[in-house]
Amino acid sequence: MGAKKKITRTMSNRNSGKGPIPERWLNCPRRAERLIHDKFLAFKTPLSQDFDNEVSEAYRFNVDFLFNSVKENKWKLGLWIDLTNTSRFYDRKDVESYGCQYLKLPCRGHGETPDVQTTRAFIEKCKQFISQHPLEIIGVHCTHGFNRTGFLIISYLVENKDNSLDAAMAKFSAARPPGIYKNDYIKELYKRYEEGETPPPPPPPRPDWCFEYDNNDDDDDNGFNSGGSNSPPAKRRKTEFRHKNPVFMKGVLGVSSVSDRSKLSHVQKRVQDICKWTKSGFPGSQPVSMGHNNIKLLQDIPYRVSWKADGTRYMLLIQANGESFFIDRDNSVFKIDVIKFPHYKETHRLLYDTLLDGEMVIDHAGGKEYPRYLAYDIIMYDNIDVSKLGFYPDRYNIIKYKVMAGRHRAISERKLIREKEPFSIRLKEFWPVMQADRLLSDKFSQQLGHEPDGLIFQPSKEPYCPGQSDKVLKWKPPSLNSVDFKLKIVRESGLGIVPKNVGQLCVGSQTVPLAKIKINKTIKELDNKIIECKYENGQWVFMRERTDKSFPNSYDTAMSVWETIRDPITTEYLLYFIREKGFVDNSDLMPLPAKLESNSSSSKYVHHNQRRYCLVI
Repeated sequence: MGAKKKITRTMSNRNSGKGPIPERWLNCPRRAERLIHDKFLAFKTPLSQDFDNEVSEAYRFNVDFLFNSVKENKWKLGLWIDLTNTSRFYDRKDVESYGCQYLKLPCRGHGETPDVQTTRAFIEKCKQFISQHPLEIIGVHCTHGFNRTGFLIISYLVENKDNSLDAAMAKFSAARPPGIYKNDYIKELYKRYEEGETPPPPPPPRPDWCFEYDNNDDDDDNGFNSGGSNSPPAKRRKTEFRHKNPVFMKGVLGVSSVSDRSKLSHVQKRVQDICKWTKSGFPGSQPVSMGHNNIKLLQDIPYRVSWKADGTRYMLLIQANGESFFIDRDNSVFKIDVIKFPHYKETHRLLYDTLLDGEMVIDHAGGKEYPRYLAYDIIMYDNIDVSKLGFYPDRYNIIKYKVMAGRHRAISERKLIREKEPFSIRLKEFWPVMQADRLLSDKFSQQLGHEPDGLIFQPSKEPYCPGQSDKVLKWKPPSLNSVDFKLKIVRESGLGIVPKNVGQLCVGSQTVPLAKIKINKTIKELDNKIIECKYENGQWVFMRERTDKSFPNSYDTAMSVWETIRDPITTEYLLYFIREKGFVDNSDLMPLPAKLESNSSSSKYVHHNQRRYCLVI
């Protein structure tokens, strides 16, 4: 993995009036898998950095990203044709800064196929450019890079390259599957170029990303008018990935996947609303890898530390009538049977509207397996928003002295029969950061019952941060640093090359591999699966299949991990830094009370729905 061009992003709380991202854009593939007729590259519209607050890191696609992808393929992009009917998605100067010609040919979409005049202008411009720059390629995009883009590229191939319409459509479909999927576009092509001699074929099935909360045709502005202040705001629709066959962690009983779309959507939306998450997908807080650039945070602000469990991440939503659900990183939803959460004062009453964050582990003891959910954070407690409180002691003690205390009391009163529950619920403990050395000891590892694979550093006084949190740090020993790739097994052949299968390792939505891996018996059946790999002796080595994930790490995450592999924070340096430079929290020097009584005078005020609540912790 060589050096990559660094992309500098300016983050803001708003997207400078650019409006919402296009519907169905997030999960739409970024670009064609290969060139069409060795000349055209089809792609969806890039979105500038102004949209970064609307698009999580794993889904970002800007002008720089596209040119980096082109460079990796050793192509030269000389002409960029923009078919969208708006200029709000990115600045054309970003394209021209690469020495690339930019041409705007606005096509409305919304069921309107490109007219004859627009088609003629497209073909003539392409003919002129190719005659003058025969070694360069042409990039073409509409909003999603399928229907309008395919229509014009196919028209060029039919009119200028003597392709039959069927052959031209097959070329586009092979490079940008499934090709044109809207029936009116296919009918118009056959009307123009077959003159009724051949009936148009039916459109292919729509790709999964098309079934995402909207029924509109290709659009550019979602009703957003960036030039007028009197326009009503566009209705925001979430774009959700739906795993067809979600599977819960192996070895855990009492959990079943939710397939009912209404219930699934309700739980997803409630969790996102509680987290104040306006994007799509899983809203849970995500740590970043510790490196030499951010270890200094341990010097600047107070932290708590815990072990990093080799488990599976789940948020846990507790709703009314005792219903509770797990939500995994694919945003799949699983209903929990039997497990209940009584109120710590009134054990006859169950908690509701409570959202926990945590992970499921399998502990081993005496030759038996014990599944346990380790709760390590809380966002809402009994319909009270606690996300703005600091992590320690506030949110941590709500789990300990409210959520867990309610269960412990009900168990002692035999209102809950622990032996009948399929798994246990526990608080994941955090300690003063100065105790990191103890967590790395063999004695601690042996006491755990499951495999640790590093440390988690949680900022003590920060609110809960949905999505990537640059202050929540994860550290792994250099030997365990890993990247989650999407494996693609391809046949490699060519002049002077003995044909063989090779494993391509891709990140984000990239179709260009970031690295390669040797195919062996273990991974030969894992084509198109997510696999975790570590870097060892100059090559990537398979560790395990990530059955809990449907997407690989983003490009930026992979690069961050690569930096920790290339220039790691060693165990010795980490402990030295904590010992010599770590922030000293005075509260850690004071003896902790044996128990925080429920009638303590210490309290925190929490705002919820414009009302003031006093939450005693």
